[in-house]
Amino acid sequence: MKNIIIGIAVFATTLSACNNSSDKSNEAKNKNSDSVITSSKTNQEPTKVTTSVKDIIDGYLQMKNALVNDNGSDAANAGKTIMTAVDKMDTSSLSDQQKKSFADVADDIKENAQHCSVNGNKIEHQREHFEMLTQDMYDLVKSAGAGQTLYYDHCPMYNNGKGANWISEIKEIKNPYLGKKMLTCGSVKEALK
Repeated sequence: MKNIIIGIAVFATTLSACNNSSDKSNEAKNKNSDSVITSSKTNQEPTKVTTSVKDIIDGYLQMKNALVNDNGSDAANAGKTIMTAVDKMDTSSLSDQQKKSFADVADDIKENAQHCSVNGNKIEHQREHFEMLTQDMYDLVKSAGAGQTLYYDHCPMYNNGKGANWISEIKEIKNPYLGKKMLTCGSVKEALK
C-alpha cells in the first residue's frame, strides 16, 4: 500500500511538473509573439500622404470654376487645396527636368494660392493672383503633363484690355476674369495634353 501511495505521489508530482513546464513554455511563446507583434507595429514608418500634379491641377480648376461663378469663398477654399497639394507633392515619379520645373514654380504657385485663400471677400484681388497662378500652372502642365486634355484660353478684355489667360478642363469658354458679366468672352489658344 505504501508503494502505491508513493507511486501516486511520484505520478502526481511528475504530472504537475509537466503542466508547469508546458504553461511556462506557452507563456514564453506568447511573450515572444507579443514582442514580435509589438516590434512589427513600432517598426512601421508613418504613412506618407502624397499628391500628384493632377491634385494641384484639380485645385486650380476648382478655383477657376469658383471665379467663373463669382464665388470668392469657394475660390479661397480652392487656394487652400492648392497649397496643401503643393506641400504634399510626390516628385519621385517625375524626371529630373520635371522636378526642376516643379521646383521653379512651386513657391509661386503656393504664394498666389495663399493670396486667393485669404481674400475670399476680395474677388478682384483673387483674380489678379489667379492670373499669375495661371502662368505657373501652364509651365507645370507643359512640363509634367496633366493626365487629361486641358485648354489654354485667353480673355482679351481683362485688365483694361491687356488680357489674361487661364486653363480650363472644357473647350467651352467660361471666363474666370469677368465671371457672369461676360461669361463667354475669350478664345481657346492651345490644347494641352
